[in-house]
Amino acid sequence: MTTSWTTHGVEFLPDTVRKRFRPDADGDPDREWRALTLLDRYAPGLAPRPLSLDGRTVTMSRLPGLPLRGTELTPAHLDALARATDRLLHAVPPEELAALPERRWYVGDSVAAIRRRAALPSLPSLPALPALPALVAGLRWLAGAEASLSAPWAPVLGQADGNLANFLWDGADVRLVDFEDSGRSDRPYELAELVEHLSAWVDTDLDAAAFLGRFTLSPAEQARLLECRRLFALLWLVFLATDPATAARNPPGTTERQAARLLALLDY
Repeated sequence: MTTSWTTHGVEFLPDTVRKRFRPDADGDPDREWRALTLLDRYAPGLAPRPLSLDGRTVTMSRLPGLPLRGTELTPAHLDALARATDRLLHAVPPEELAALPERRWYVGDSVAAIRRRAALPSLPSLPALPALPALVAGLRWLAGAEASLSAPWAPVLGQADGNLANFLWDGADVRLVDFEDSGRSDRPYELAELVEHLSAWVDTDLDAAAFLGRFTLSPAEQARLLECRRLFALLWLVFLATDPATAARNPPGTTERQAARLLALLDY
C-alpha cells in the first residue's frame, strides 16, 4: 500500500543495488532480506539476489528490465506478469510460510485504516457525487464482510506492494522488486491488490479480467478475490479522500474515478 512517505533510499550501482532504510523503518530491512532469501532459495532469478544485510542497509543484485508502470501492456506483458506472480505465490513451502509474520496491510490493517480514516472530520467535505455515495456504500458492505474477509486462508508469500513500478520487464520475463512490506498472505488477496492498485489504471491500462483469466481459481478463491478487490478499492478511496499527499500524486479526477470503480465492484 503506497503511503505519503518513503522508508528508504536506493543507490544503483553497475551490478548491485543498496537499499538504505531509515531508523524508524520498523522491521522493513528484515522483511526485505527474509523475502529475498526465501526467493533466492525457492524461486531463483524471480527477485534480486540478497548479498548482504548490514544494519539498515540491504545490498542485492541489480536486475535487468524496465518497470511495467506507464507502459502499454500487451498480451506478452500480461503472460509474463502472470507467470512471475504465479511463481511467487507458489514458491515458498508451507513450513517456511508458517514462520513468517503477516504482510503489512493485510486484512486487519486495511480494515483498521478504513475505519480510522472514515471517522475523520474531513469526510463531509468529499465531493457529493460520486465519492460520498461510494464511500457510504463501501462502509456498509464492509460491516457485513469483515468476518469472512478475516477468515484464515492457505498462506503464500505476499510481496505486499502491487505497484506496477515494482515489476520489471526485460523483453521476455518479469521480475519483482521491493519486499519491505512482505510477509504471510493469501493468493486471492495478493491478486486483488495488484489489479486494484492505482498504478493499474491511473497511468497504465491493466486489463484486470485478462490478467486474472490467466490464473486457475477455485469458486471459493473467486469469491474471496472479489471481496478482496472491494476491500482494496475502498481502502484506496478512503486514502484519496483523506490524505492530501495521496491525492496530489495522482491526476485530477482520480478520487471520482476510484469511487466509480468501487461502485462497479459493489454491483451498484
